[in-house]
Amino acid sequence: MCLRLSTKLLNISVASLCRTKQLEKAEAALIDGIRLGVLPDVVTYNILITGYCQFVGFDAGYHVIHRMKEAGISPNLVTYNSLMAGATRQHSLACCLDMLDEMLDRGIVPDIWSYNTLMHCFFRMGRPYDAYRIFSEILLKNISPCQATYNILINGLCKNGYIKNALMLFRNLQHQGYVPQIVTYNILMTSLCKLRRWKAIMRLFEEIRELGIAPNAITYTTAMKCCFRSRRYKEGLQIFFEMKSRGYAYDLFACCTIVAALVKSGRRRIADRCIAHMIKIGYDLDIVSYNTLINRHFKEGKLEKAYNLLDVAESRGLDCDIYTHTILIDGLCKAGNFSVAERHLNHMKMMRFNCLVASNCFINGLCKAGYIDYALQVFKSSDMRDSSTYSSLVNSLCKQRRYLLAAQLLLSCIRSGMKILKSDQKNVIQGLTRLGTKADAERFKLQVRIAKLLHY
Repeated sequence: MCLRLSTKLLNISVASLCRTKQLEKAEAALIDGIRLGVLPDVVTYNILITGYCQFVGFDAGYHVIHRMKEAGISPNLVTYNSLMAGATRQHSLACCLDMLDEMLDRGIVPDIWSYNTLMHCFFRMGRPYDAYRIFSEILLKNISPCQATYNILINGLCKNGYIKNALMLFRNLQHQGYVPQIVTYNILMTSLCKLRRWKAIMRLFEEIRELGIAPNAITYTTAMKCCFRSRRYKEGLQIFFEMKSRGYAYDLFACCTIVAALVKSGRRRIADRCIAHMIKIGYDLDIVSYNTLINRHFKEGKLEKAYNLLDVAESRGLDCDIYTHTILIDGLCKAGNFSVAERHLNHMKMMRFNCLVASNCFINGLCKAGYIDYALQVFKSSDMRDSSTYSSLVNSLCKQRRYLLAAQLLLSCIRSGMKILKSDQKNVIQGLTRLGTKADAERFKLQVRIAKLLHY
């Protein structure tokens, strides 16, 4: 009895050390336990496997199985489920399938969590049809799906772009008596938010209330975010105040979402009160929070305050991310300080940041200021372009009646495999027609059709 209790204590110690990423100390505790005569069991090694898979990698976790064999302990279902989860986390479908095969070779019958993990792995690898096949296999084998099974299935469909199928499945499950949890609603609302489906999100939000399911911070924040993205500022603020009045814990992300929306809608005073509230309740601001505040000052033309905030963030040991640099470049362009903005853009390139959005801000700023030739030089020297880059230049060239060059750029965009805005194409055609070069306009239309046929 004493030995059993000692092994249990050893397992608790190893688990605590693994959770805090102290794997070396966990190994030391295991060795000390063996020296004292406390022998580890399968649970001890399963805890180590989970720790190694989570914080080091699948190979390190799998190596523990060899040690189990040396100790005369056979791996069990939990062992292989942990390894499958580690392989999935590493996006290794081959390793996940190997663990399933090894499990079957040992005569271990997979459970619902084995199939859940495999289904999740297929979804993560962008293979939704194979994932759905696993779900069908679960039903054929008369294994009862759990709440996590449905959440994995709905989340996987959403992540792979099948939001309609996810919603249809969700409704079908409800008709069959499935009672969803708030996690399921959060998954659907997050995916709908990315598509800016405001009405669909509000329907789900009302449904949560009607069913008496308690929303959490993610539910409220997602609903607020979608309202603000859809320019429904009033509804977004109502959701925030409801969240606050009902005593739900709202995090720093929710506060930053509110501040960003208030700044965009021109409600500076309320934004200031929200910032003051964030400071009052002692939030430890992260780089996302500073980005929100820096962007606000740039929009108000307060460059000095924006740079002061940047200095404060760096003095606190926070590293500027791609959004920080992009906000700075955009703010400098709006202030007409293009030389400094270009230096900052070059600095981003040296630091190997993804400069596409920042470059687009710089080119767009030059175009709006009328420096179209300067913008074209930057465009030609840049190897990162998207449809937005072309659109800014085409619009500016059309304003300067340089329709032939605008036509060449649009064709270049299509031939690069990118989509163009219908409005840009229409402006170029109308411009060529106005110049009296109808032949050029017809030739341009034909070239656009050919380019689209070749690339779409």
